Amino acid sequence: MAASYGRIIKDGLWENNGVLCMLLGMCPTMAMTGTATNGLGMGLATAVVMAASNLMVATFRNYVTHEVRIPVYILIVAANVTFVDLVMNAWMHELYKVLGLFIPLIVSNCLPLARLEAFAAKEPVLPSFVDGLFMGLGFTLALTAIGAVREVIGQGTLFADAALLLGPSFLFLESRVMAADMGILVLILPPGGFLVAGLMVVAKRMVDLASGKEIKMAGAHSV
Repeated sequence: MAASYGRIIKDGLWENNGVLCMLLGMCPTMAMTGTATNGLGMGLATAVVMAASNLMVATFRNYVTHEVRIPVYILIVAANVTFVDLVMNAWMHELYKVLGLFIPLIVSNCLPLARLEAFAAKEPVLPSFVDGLFMGLGFTLALTAIGAVREVIGQGTLFADAALLLGPSFLFLESRVMAADMGILVLILPPGGFLVAGLMVVAKRMVDLASGKEIKMAGAHSV
């Protein structure tokens, strides 16, 4: 195995974060981070798809020829997205209605496909599963953080409607940080997504520079 599990986890959560470093999956990042709750739900759905897809591709990689690998990857991701879509519709219907079309669009998200090609197609099953899981959790962390900043500054709440969208056990997350009339409306509108995401990318790079770490920018690709 080329990398230790510790390295895989650190890459997924921080050092090679899909949103803050590789700038992948920017469409759901912009659209689904109006609140921290939406970002958390979208991120977790993507993490489940990524972990399952990495596991399946690593399992069958020796049986898939190079010429047809991309269609096979897309079919595997689509099958896992369909499963997640049905589960959310059945047991998390309110969140399912909020996320809407962006659940099926996980199939076209560049981040899962990038990890399948770069990691799962070359590495053993367990490391591939860990890579998919923690790349997905890193994606979740970024979406939740961006959503939290936009929500707090834009409407003064944090994890609004968490109990309604995620279930009663998430009621403890809901809080009001400041009065509603103090919010800056633009932050919860589409331009706010670009602004906050850009500032967070800059903030991460500044933290890495301050700690003396090499900055990993894998390209400015977006979906």
